[in-house]
Amino acid sequence: MQKTFKNEPFTDFSDAKNVKKMTEALAKVRANLNQEYPLIILGDKVKAQSTFPSLNPANTKEIVGVFQDADETLTHQAIEAAAITFETWKETQPKDRAQMLFKLAHLMQNKKFELASWLVIEAGKSWPEADGETAEAIDFCNYYAHEMIRLSEPPQLTKVKFEKNELVYLPLGVGAIISPWNFPLAIFAGMTVSAVVTGNTVVAKPSEYAPTLGYQFMRFVKEAGIPPGVINFVTSQGSKIGEIMVKHPKVRFISFTGSKKVGLEINAEASKIQPGQKWIKRVIAEMGGKDAIIVDRDANLEDAATNVLSSAFGLQGQKCSACSRAIIDESIYDEFQKKLLEKTKQIQMGDPSDPKTFVGPVISEAAIQKAKKYIEIGKKEGRLLTGGNFHLEKGYFLEPTVFGDVSPKATIAQEEIFAPVLALIQAKDFNDALNIANDTEYGLTGSVYTNNASHKEMAKKKFHVGNFYINRKCTGALVGVHPFGGFNLSGTNSKAGGPDYLKLFMQAKTISERSS
Repeated sequence: MQKTFKNEPFTDFSDAKNVKKMTEALAKVRANLNQEYPLIILGDKVKAQSTFPSLNPANTKEIVGVFQDADETLTHQAIEAAAITFETWKETQPKDRAQMLFKLAHLMQNKKFELASWLVIEAGKSWPEADGETAEAIDFCNYYAHEMIRLSEPPQLTKVKFEKNELVYLPLGVGAIISPWNFPLAIFAGMTVSAVVTGNTVVAKPSEYAPTLGYQFMRFVKEAGIPPGVINFVTSQGSKIGEIMVKHPKVRFISFTGSKKVGLEINAEASKIQPGQKWIKRVIAEMGGKDAIIVDRDANLEDAATNVLSSAFGLQGQKCSACSRAIIDESIYDEFQKKLLEKTKQIQMGDPSDPKTFVGPVISEAAIQKAKKYIEIGKKEGRLLTGGNFHLEKGYFLEPTVFGDVSPKATIAQEEIFAPVLALIQAKDFNDALNIANDTEYGLTGSVYTNNASHKEMAKKKFHVGNFYINRKCTGALVGVHPFGGFNLSGTNSKAGGPDYLKLFMQAKTISERSS
């Protein structure tokens, strides 16, 4: 156990020892591909009537694992298991639950290279991206353990005569965890442990595109001593069991990270009272963004170009926080564009197993088809400056793509693409740039590059996003440092990895006793 929370350090891959460890871990993982994985319900390994494969997006002939395609009966079974287990788990002392999370974090620390290797192979992540996600998963466990200990201490209430008053936080019940493929370890772990450390039990569903990381996490859950039935693990193709989980009357809350479309559907469905339901379901949702970096006329253009590139093309632009719009003062637009294109053309694209790779594959055939649609739209709405080519002989590869002279109202400047596609937009001045940045239905992350003090203050007040940065990239939020969650249709501003997050999974009860 850490006495105080500290972020897990990133691995230095300039150190030959770490390169050797990662290379060995990749070989170990490759030796364990194409295994079949069960569901886990009340601690039992359960099989469904049918299965589906998870593929390596960099080499689609390579099957990472084979997973169970759960049906309605198995989903109900998992929910019932969680409901039964909740009656005992909620009585477990908060500090005991926290200790299990500390152990879980320690177990993952000991397997950092192995977990990162699974992320490279199943999620198409570069070595630094995979290492960063593994560190984030460890951070979530440690941070939420510390937070649960803090919240277990009764808060101070105003004192009055002849009464003893206290306020306690109670768990909600059974939760549905529906997690995404782009952070299949960190977000899966973070959403899950935040719910269970607060005394809830869950049915956790990973994305069909990267479920192996969820199963690897479940192995650590068992070893950490978290009782059977607290976390029930279900997999399926498509959204069918997610819909069942959302509608079930015994599900008290839904924690979701994914697309705006699905998030809004979940929010609407959760608002309906089902037969036998006696609560208003709580929805914690993070639903994406159309994030912008503003480059002011007096910015350090070298730094701005480097970090726009990193924000736009890290993990192939498949982050809800990714920069998909660079809004540039017209007086330095040409100079910035030149610097950015020079850097973009130097990017190495390829299999992320190679440590030199910066841009790997997008996640799936569906992602390729979506990107193709937006590339064609972009060619009509702006000037294709670089990229736009697909390489599909072996995997799902799209070159880093930059469109210039894009209108703020253009489709590629308004809709989330979730691919390595960046739109460059000219602004007349800083105020115009802020108006352009705010003119979408999202409000997740944003950044400003400027050395103008008054512009910094203006942006702090007017750039309407949940995570705002100055003179740094708009990705890479750290647990405990940058509580994460956006405004508008980016979600419920839940602030994962922050001091308010765990309260979303609890309800407060006031207890008053009158004395004579």
